[in-house]
Amino acid sequence: MAIQQVDITRFLQLSEHHQVLDVRSPAEFSHAAIPGAYSLPLFTDDERKVVGTAYKQNSREQAIKIGLGYFGPKMRGMVEEVESLLEKRSKSTGSNEEKPAGTVLVHCWRGGMRSAGVAWLLDLYGFKVYTLIGGYKAFRKFALHSFTIPYAIKIVGGYTGSGKTALLKRLGRLGDPVIDLEALASHKGSAFGHFGQPDQPSQEMFENKLAMELFRLQQQATNKSCWIEDESLRIGTVLIPPDFYKQMRNSPCYFLDIPFESRLQYILKDYGRTDRDKLINAVLRIQKRLGGLETKTAINCLVENDLNGAFAILLKYYDKWYLKGLNSRESGCPPVVNIPADAVDDLRNAQLLFNLTN
Repeated sequence: MAIQQVDITRFLQLSEHHQVLDVRSPAEFSHAAIPGAYSLPLFTDDERKVVGTAYKQNSREQAIKIGLGYFGPKMRGMVEEVESLLEKRSKSTGSNEEKPAGTVLVHCWRGGMRSAGVAWLLDLYGFKVYTLIGGYKAFRKFALHSFTIPYAIKIVGGYTGSGKTALLKRLGRLGDPVIDLEALASHKGSAFGHFGQPDQPSQEMFENKLAMELFRLQQQATNKSCWIEDESLRIGTVLIPPDFYKQMRNSPCYFLDIPFESRLQYILKDYGRTDRDKLINAVLRIQKRLGGLETKTAINCLVENDLNGAFAILLKYYDKWYLKGLNSRESGCPPVVNIPADAVDDLRNAQLLFNLTN
């Protein structure tokens, strides 16, 4: 077989069906990677440092010799690891990859010697191998550019507790494209948004995940607009890329106007069982904007197990800030479409939006 070098677009198209192998060091991978990639490091972090130092201080040839010393003992293990990985992938996806080898996509940082070495090994064994021209660096350039491309977007708005995340999922089931920014960020967007969530990705990884969603959106070749939840620029510790956020702010916004009491009961079901100390700490994080009296009252309610009282205070606070953000849309933006809804009901409200916009 011959190793095929492909550009970033073709590489990502292939990644929808085949396993991506990231042969950068563990530290490089843990910081950020192409979503869905599997870490198969050619060198450990320390080994990479030694090879890099030899390259800079001595010569390319000396660095290669040192690298081969590290690579040689790992060869069999790397082949067997990839075999095992593809076998598990085949069972989980029901794919019919040829045995004993299948198709893999390999990349390193710049598309240089690391990916070339691993690609040679896997090709020698019998895998069908594609490598990425330009490596991960090419993907990052592609990702950052993707935020500047115009997209057809519809924003679903609503006060806190409107069930917008569940609504997005329903819209997806109805056949509309959706991108869930909070799922990509592993955060629900409020002071309580990290509860029950995994650690947030790095800023770079969040951007990578969003770029992949936008790529998939382009590949669908549909005339339908994509639904995205109305968000602040910051979601927990990550920021929506400014160019893309500007597009969101200039897109049509459909505001679900749901009664306060219905939203309050929805919030209580979502957060009512959360540890009280965690809730109190979350309240303290917003005390400067919430105000001394409201902070004290909300905490006292939590201490006395009056969750209804505590969350009523917090919901009013978030309603005020959300309304301020909604009203700050720049002149010339499409007007916000207000849609009265009786209750938090993702099925009924999704159908309402779907019928209104399709």
